[in-house]
Amino acid sequence: MDHQDWDERYAASELVWGAEPNRWVVRELAGLTPGRALDLAAGEGRHAIWLARQGWRVTGLDFSAVALRRAARLAAGLPADVAGRLTWRQDDARTFTAPPEGYDLVVVAYLQLPADDRRAALRRAAAALAPGGTLLVVGHDTTNLTEGVGGPQDPRVLFTPDDVLADLADLIDPAGAALHAVRAERVRRPVGVEAGHRRATEEAGGGGGRTEAVDALVRLERAG
Repeated sequence: MDHQDWDERYAASELVWGAEPNRWVVRELAGLTPGRALDLAAGEGRHAIWLARQGWRVTGLDFSAVALRRAARLAAGLPADVAGRLTWRQDDARTFTAPPEGYDLVVVAYLQLPADDRRAALRRAAAALAPGGTLLVVGHDTTNLTEGVGGPQDPRVLFTPDDVLADLADLIDPAGAALHAVRAERVRRPVGVEAGHRRATEEAGGGGGRTEAVDALVRLERAG
């Protein structure tokens, strides 16, 4: 899908992904010391807004102008100190350029792309990290097609934790002197919690009685 396709999808309904942050984003990032954050492929801004509420200064980047306008409208209703920590940027996750100072946190949540595009986006995300920064990648796992429910039904846009590690293999130092993996695992998420994934389940025709979605989760950190 290109940006026009996503513009049409976002324009067709309110809050495609819901307003609440994903449970894995909250689990992994709650309690981190706030700094500069990038929400890559931010959509309607649910994760950027949650991070801003935690004290982060956040750039929400997406290539859909419609999604970013909706995110800005949501942010306008926030307390002034929270809204003031949010910036919205229209750009492509595969080709964006980070500022020289980088980000203390980069979140890539449910950016489902074909392998080459995913690799380009993840490598951009890793390059955007400041020393000591955290990269969190969460998405629909390949096994979700047969073991889970909802999400995209095109296997070309699904991935595993090992796929993420392979995309960044030459940047990862097992000794921890550069970018290193803190966590790489499959996690199971009960369906019906997040509105967007309920809708995806309905669009996919249900899950054959299954009640959980299977996600890939990878957390990496750059040495300070």
